[in-house]
Amino acid sequence: MTRTFLLLLLTFGCLSAAESIAVISHRGEHLHHPENTIEAYRAAVEAGADFIEVDVRTTKDGKLVIVHNATVDAQTNGSGAVKDMSFDQIRALRVGGQAQVPTFDEVLAFARGKVGVYVDSKAISAADVIAALERHDMQDHVVVYGGPSYLKEISTLRPKIKVMPESVSADVCKRMIEELHPKVIAFGARDFTDEIIALAKAAGAGIYVDRLGADDQAISWQDAIDRGATGIQTDKPAELVAYLRSKGLHK
Repeated sequence: MTRTFLLLLLTFGCLSAAESIAVISHRGEHLHHPENTIEAYRAAVEAGADFIEVDVRTTKDGKLVIVHNATVDAQTNGSGAVKDMSFDQIRALRVGGQAQVPTFDEVLAFARGKVGVYVDSKAISAADVIAALERHDMQDHVVVYGGPSYLKEISTLRPKIKVMPESVSADVCKRMIEELHPKVIAFGARDFTDEIIALAKAAGAGIYVDRLGADDQAISWQDAIDRGATGIQTDKPAELVAYLRSKGLHK
């Protein structure tokens, strides 16, 4: 059994969740590589991450590209809103001086057989994300994050795709569990509370929590693990992998 296949088994629940905590590399390994680029995703895979988190937006002419903000200003040498720019205009820009803005298709092609994809749906239709996943046979190797109505549409069209709502609050979490029956629920720093964690556990859902900024360190990683996290989103994938391996919590 290859390491990649074993990680996918662990990540998607075919083996006991207690054996491995999923490492989610936020925007790829972007502390040493331009964020949301193939180079950053490759470095995340080399660091041992189980997921790469990608921010998907739609251009004016309907192409799916990876840009975190609504505009390209912060990530590239250009300016303007992604929704108002053509794919050719965005493709001509450079990230970190030399890298191109990748397409969602390029990221899925890269990830297939290597790593899971955490799809942060910034501006993309349910039909478009499903079509892209199916083009690359990646529908079983992703979690899709987004708003409630969008996730409900995906679940209706393709029930087997793992949708991942944000917990937000106890009331919202209860409603998402009733409507979506998610296998994974996302938590930020503010909604990672004992009450909401208990709801996710009772529903049998995985708990993927952000540990970014000041929380991206061992004491906060351990707190997340102790409280039931089954996945941790980090800007430091290599360090988190090393920490989890030292605890016997990552392969």
